[in-house]
Order: sequence, then structure tokens, then C-alpha cells
Amino acid sequence: MRPEPDSPYLADASGMRGCASEVLIPENEAALAQILRDATATNTPVTISGSGTGVTGGRVPDGGWLVSLERLNSIRIEKGFAVCGAGASLAAIQAAAAPTKQFYAPDPTENSASIGGTVSTNASGSRSFLYGDTRRHIRALRVVLANGEVLALRRGDKPTFEIPVLPAPDVKKNTAGYFMREGMDYMDLFIGADGTLGVVSEVEVTLLDTPKNLFTGVVFFDSDERALTAVDEWRPVAGLRMLEYVDKASLDVVRSRFPEIPAEAYVALMIEQDVSGSDDVEEAWLDRLETSGALTDDSWFAASATDRERFRRFRHGLAEAVNEIIRQRGLMKANSDFAVPLGKSRDILRLYRETLDREFPGQYVIFGHIGDAHVHINVLPPNKAEWERAMGLMKEFAAAAVAMGGTVSAEHGLGKRKRDYLKLQFTPDQIETMMGVKRRLDPQWLLGRGTLFEAPETIQ
Repeated sequence: MRPEPDSPYLADASGMRGCASEVLIPENEAALAQILRDATATNTPVTISGSGTGVTGGRVPDGGWLVSLERLNSIRIEKGFAVCGAGASLAAIQAAAAPTKQFYAPDPTENSASIGGTVSTNASGSRSFLYGDTRRHIRALRVVLANGEVLALRRGDKPTFEIPVLPAPDVKKNTAGYFMREGMDYMDLFIGADGTLGVVSEVEVTLLDTPKNLFTGVVFFDSDERALTAVDEWRPVAGLRMLEYVDKASLDVVRSRFPEIPAEAYVALMIEQDVSGSDDVEEAWLDRLETSGALTDDSWFAASATDRERFRRFRHGLAEAVNEIIRQRGLMKANSDFAVPLGKSRDILRLYRETLDREFPGQYVIFGHIGDAHVHINVLPPNKAEWERAMGLMKEFAAAAVAMGGTVSAEHGLGKRKRDYLKLQFTPDQIETMMGVKRRLDPQWLLGRGTLFEAPETIQ
């Protein structure tokens, strides 16, 4: 079908909007493969669409065909794993696994994201502190190449051609550029490739046993310094699977939704620990809270699954509130996805604050995965001119993160909006090496044209 200019297929959660001559929705993998064969025969660019929850424009088309995988949504649950169509949502996978007392560990903020989209960006989320990124939980992939060839790849299968080795930053999470490591599995090349090397049609993921007992809380502090000291002290806690940061401005954004936030709260840490088989958990946390100077009596702790759901809504509600502010101002998001080595966590946060307090006082929030030294900045400029100035600062922050040994993209990918950041982390020769892999698998440069790299002039 030919999309209308305001079609939801032409945008993503960042607010970026594109154009396409056709929107195609294949019923199965065979139909997807035929679409790609037709695209190759007619030299038509193809952009693959997940559920549109991305924030970097990877699914936003720049002409050609947009192919939505929404109908490839089958889910089969087995003991220890699930086989899912690329269009299956994370929420649907969790719901299907729950009756078997299993769960899928990666937990991006938006659970309506498709599993194929999260593979494309190597997404992670709040529970990555313990469980790591998407890559760690993928057992097998089915991938359709640009020429329609279908690859069935399992963990341990090696590439059929030599893949050069590129350096990796010393961070817990990284999805900038292609994964190119010595001795790597073939399937790892497609994970985090932003849909530019092949189209993931089916994913086999690891399922874990649902923890019998969790200790979950939102811990409030009256100073940032106390909270940051607590982060350093709590990182080694066994079984801790979430260690999230919410600054004062973020708390202010969601106070209308959660009026029970204590008035004196300056910052919050969200924690969750798997305490199955542990003793004296509450007493151990009481000691930690008292030692850290937390606002213990005003903090929230889960006594039931209902409480844990309220905390999830608190965390997700913050991102929703920020997105709503941006939408009301008619702007795209001015946000970061940088991560640094753990030892540089305070340094990067200090840089963010000193710069933003000077340049955008009262117009930003910081929250996210501080356990992984990966917090998100969201600047909330009032107009387009100030948004452009904010995006200039983001590029400066990206360069600073790289200078500290970090990455320009920890979990969202670079898409179209942030592809220039790749040049901050990699040399021209290294980027050319990645593009050589792209040409090997997609010689006509049809998949995700404009994503991650600018298309060569001979292609454009």
C-alpha cells in the first residue's frame, strides 16, 4: 500500500519522519524473501520496520519500500528457550512464558518493542546490570539477506568469510557499529547491525526460571553525593539485577503522576535483587540504607507483585512523560545513549551536570542505568533553535565519552539520526572495514540505506 504522509509507519519514537513509495507487510518468511528478491531485481531500497519504539530513526524510511514484520509474530515456548517471529513483542513473549514460570531477561523500557527490533539494536534495559544485553540471550537466528537467501544460524556457527577484527571499548554495553571480534559467531554480526546487513525473521531466545523471591525498592536520597556513593557500594551485591538512577529533575517530571514521592527527595535509586534462597535480606538492606544515609522511612519497597508493577510504571512513566513534553513542543528527542568504563561513571556525570547547568539550566533530566555507567540525558529545549544547540552539546558529550574509553551507543543503535557519531569512535579506515562487510552481504546497498552509514555516492 502507498502510505499517507502522516502514516505511523513513517516515524519512530524520536519524532523523526520519512517517506516511502510502498509499505509491505509479508505474512511469512517466504513472502519476506520474495520481497527482497524483487527489491534486488528492481534496485529498490528497503527499510525494515519493527514496532516503531526506536529513537534513532533506524526504521524511518528514506524512500523505497518499508517492510513491516508485524505479522511474523509467532511464539513457541519450550523449557529454557522460546522461538519467536521477529514481529513478536517483548510483552507478548513475557506473557507467553509466564505460565511456565520462565522469563526473557532483557528488559528495554518499552515492552511493546519487537524482538527483531531489539536484536537489530542489541537492546538491553534496566536488568542488564545482571543479565547483560540481548546478544547474551540469543541462541539462534534466521536471517534473510538482501538477495532473498535465508541463513539459519545457531550459536557456535562461524562466518563463511573472513571478518576483520575491530577494537571494542571497555564498557558493559556497546552497540556502536558492527560487532567484529576474533573467533566470533556468524550470528553476532547481525545482532546490533541496525538492520543493514540482513533481515532477522525468527529469533530463538534463552528463557530463565522466574526468580522465586525478589527484593525491589525505590530508594530516595537527599543528596546526589550520597546516592553516587551508594551506587559504588552496591554494585558488588550478589544477585542485584537492577541499579537505576533518577535525578531530581526527573522526579519533578513525574510527581504529578506519583504524588507520594517525598518532598525532600533529591534523587532516587531503583534496585531489584534476586534473593531466592537468601536469608536476612531485609536486614542486610536496612544496614546498607542506614550506612548510605538514604531516606529509609520514605523509600518504597515491594511487598507484592502489585507493588513491583507500580515501580515498573514509575520507571516507564518517566520516559513517557519526557517523550510527551518533546511531542508537545513539536521537536525530536535530544537524548544520549553514551556509556563509559565503570571507573569513569562519576566523571561523565559531573561533565553532564556542569555543562547542562550552564547551558540549559532547569531544562534537562538525567536517568537510567547507572550500574552500567550508562545514564541517559534528555534535554528539553523550548524551540527548534535551542534544540539544535542541544544536539551540538550531545555531539560534544559523545566525543567526551569516547575520550574516557566509552561508546557513543550503548543500547539504542545509531540509526539515521546519530550515524555521524560513528566517526567519533572509529577511524575512517575502521569505518571502511565495516562498509566492506556491508558490501559483501548487501552489494547494492539496499537494506537500511542511510542507517549507520551515508550511502556511497555511486549508490545514491
